[in-house]
This record gives sequence, structure tokens and C-alpha cells, in this order.
Amino acid sequence: MVSFFKALNPLNILWLALILFISRIGYLLNAPDKTEFAFSEAFARLLIAPGTYLNPASTSLNILLAAAFVFIQALLLNHLVNHFNLLGKPTFLPALMYITASALFKSFLVLSPPLLCNFLVIWMLFKLFRLYKSNDAKASAFDLGMIVAIGSVIYLPFIYFFLAVWVALFLFRPLNWREIVASIIGYVTIFFFLAVYYFLSDSLSRFSEIWLPLGTKFPDKIDIHYYNYLVLVPVVAVLVLCFFKLQQNFFKSYVQVRKSFQLLFVIFLIAGLSFYVKKPFDINHFLLCTIPCAVFFAYYFLYAKTRWFYESLYLLLLISVIYFQFNTF
Repeated sequence: MVSFFKALNPLNILWLALILFISRIGYLLNAPDKTEFAFSEAFARLLIAPGTYLNPASTSLNILLAAAFVFIQALLLNHLVNHFNLLGKPTFLPALMYITASALFKSFLVLSPPLLCNFLVIWMLFKLFRLYKSNDAKASAFDLGMIVAIGSVIYLPFIYFFLAVWVALFLFRPLNWREIVASIIGYVTIFFFLAVYYFLSDSLSRFSEIWLPLGTKFPDKIDIHYYNYLVLVPVVAVLVLCFFKLQQNFFKSYVQVRKSFQLLFVIFLIAGLSFYVKKPFDINHFLLCTIPCAVFFAYYFLYAKTRWFYESLYLLLLISVIYFQFNTF
């Protein structure tokens, strides 16, 4: 199956749609009667209405809408990877791996703020990777600051992606304090207008409260059902194999590609470690990790040599995803 997606064949879009359906069929048949998508952030609740929920007509429609967003994001990510030649060959593997990774947990399969934020992550990556050949990055840094601010309005932990912007400026360009300041101004611009809205709504005293979750203590442990760890076994295996493969080829790659993979790893860490800001914790937060994960997966499967092994490994991953959707723990 993986071999079909190694080539950039337009017909693979149809196969992607099939994999998208297969990777969600278990939950579609076994889903609860009702799911809700809440605007949980203080910003969004004030901008829209207290307690506002988006309630699709049914859980099935919710899942299908989320699947449509994932499909669009997969194609955008695939275009991103091929446009910047991150893998060295044009391929459909990033799209395949993103669709698979975004189905790992049941909470990944419905509409959620992290799922919407993945559009912003892809948008950011387009701008971040362009920094390498940019003569003047102040305008891009300003735009990136605004994107992080918009993401923070949708989902507060996204604020930590500001670190990714600064890391990219350090990796791709000579250090320039004006570009760093431009990113801060871009971020502040969005929240300036939010503060004005709070003021006009006679809620300015609540503006400082939206930052309180950032002071949350990092937890000593995470309560996740052990069955969730089982579905991660093939994921960890692929990541380990990918990092070995990257190490072998690291210095054979172009400088821009090496720096891009370093940035993706930083984004993976930032996305993973920022989960503690949200109370109560929901595993759908880790949807923010699926974009860099998909690129790492694609790199391994593209350059893996033993066909029966990598095909079996991907099949194991897909089967485990479907199996745990049919079981409730």
C-alpha cells in the first residue's frame, strides 16, 4: 500500500479518500449519539456568546466534517513538503501519513480547536520555510506573530508556537532584533483589537484572566488509559526508525532541508509539551503533533529499503487504529 503513494500520481487522491474512510469507519459505526464542539477559550466565548456550541445534526456529520478538514490539510501538507523538497522526491506519502496519524485516537476524529489550528500550523510552515531565502523577514515575522495570536484565540496552548517563530528566525537567518520585535508587534496587534472589544463590551477587567492558564503547574503525571499507549507502539517504532534514517542521511541533505527538519522537531516538542495549559486535559491536544509526525513518517517510508517490513509496519499501524476505534475503554 505504501508503495502506491511513493509516486506523485494524481490518482492517489482517490486512494487517500479511501484510506480516510477506512481509518474512520470504526468510530463512525461505534460513535456516541451526540458530540459537541465548544468554543472553550475565554476569547472565543466573549466574541461569540457564552456557552456557544456548534452542534452538527448528528455525530456522523461531525465526524465527516472533521474528515473533510483532515483531507484538505493532508493535501496542503503534501504540497508544502513537495514545494520545499523536504523529502528529496515528489511523493504523496506526507498526505497518507497525516491522514493515518490524525486517526490515532477517537477524540482526533471529531471537530476540535486543535484540528482547526492545524490549518494555521501549515500556514505558518509555508512562511517559516520561506525565511531561508528571504532578504527581509520583518513582514513575514509580523504575519507569523498574527497567526500565532489567531491560533491562541482558538486554542490557548497555541501561544507557545511563538517559540517556533523565534527558533526559525534563529535557524534560517542571521539574528536580527527587528524581526523578533516585528513578530511581537504582530501578536500584540490582534490582542490590542481584542482588548478594545473587551472594553466596548464592559469586560476589560476580565482581559487579564485569559492568561491565567499559562501559570498552570506542569503535571507530575498524565492519566491516559493504558490502551492508548498500545496504539502508540507502532507510532514510536516508526519515529525511532525515522530518526535513525535521518541521522544516516542528515549531512547528505541540503542545508535548508536539515534546518527544516530541525524546526519540525522543535514544533513537535512545543506542541507535545504545551498540553498542560488546558484544563481539563483532552488527548485531542496532540493533534498539533501530527503535522511534524506525518513528515517524519513519510521520510522513513520513502527511504525504507525492505518492502515487506515497511508495508507490514504501516499495515500494523492502520489495523491498530481501526481496532481501537471498535473498542471502548
